[in-house]
Amino acid sequence: MAESNEDSKAKQPAEAVEAPAAAAEPKDEAAESKPEAAKPKPKAAKPKPKPKAAKPKDEAVESKDDTAEPKDDAAESKEEAAKPKPKSKAAKPKDKAAESKDETAEPKDDAAESKDEAPKPKEEEPKATPSRTAPPLPADAHYIWGTGRRKAAVARVRIRPGSGNFLVNKRKMDEYFPRLCDQESVLAPLQILGMLVSYDVWVNVNGGGATGQAGAVTLGLARALAKHIPEVEHDLRGKGLLTRDARMKERKKPGQPGARKRFQFSKR
Repeated sequence: MAESNEDSKAKQPAEAVEAPAAAAEPKDEAAESKPEAAKPKPKAAKPKPKPKAAKPKDEAVESKDDTAEPKDDAAESKEEAAKPKPKSKAAKPKDKAAESKDETAEPKDDAAESKDEAPKPKEEEPKATPSRTAPPLPADAHYIWGTGRRKAAVARVRIRPGSGNFLVNKRKMDEYFPRLCDQESVLAPLQILGMLVSYDVWVNVNGGGATGQAGAVTLGLARALAKHIPEVEHDLRGKGLLTRDARMKERKKPGQPGARKRFQFSKR
């Protein structure tokens, strides 16, 4: 009995020891289960779904890009349409036309060269119109007189058939009237009749200035020619050479510094 009790006591502590060990084993299993349970947590902690969710976004972006590509294609097509391709194509024919024109122009250049090579005809110098001969003077006259006036100038002109000498106040006409316009004005009656070298002319003129004296000589010479050759009066009058120019300097008015000029007005 005693042995059985001892065996039972010995067994009890052994069983008790085994029991705590067995009880400890579940703890180890729990501990093992805890790490195992803890393992999925990091898995859950990892934002794996986020990249997956982000992928659709990227896909959407890619899809947008894919959809945007047609826009780019449309924009490119617009740019291509905006480019002046037809103009450039149309310009080529123009260039061809220009080239054809140049090609057609080449014969002209050849013709011009041929013309240059051909001896140029000598330019004919303008033939001087023969001067009309002045009719003889009447038997009882030595000169034909004419009086001309312009502004304040008075010219007494005498002419006779001769060789074209022209003296004004005992000086050559081109020396007395150095301006070309005055020379042309004085010679106008003889130039119109074509009798530049048919008469000798002597003039006495005084008063006025160069323009007034030239006008007076013109009128006096025209009157003398019309007196000597009555048939030329129509030609001279048609050119206005027998008309007295009545324009004169306007007189000064009293109370004014000139003909039209006024003193400065002062209200007070």
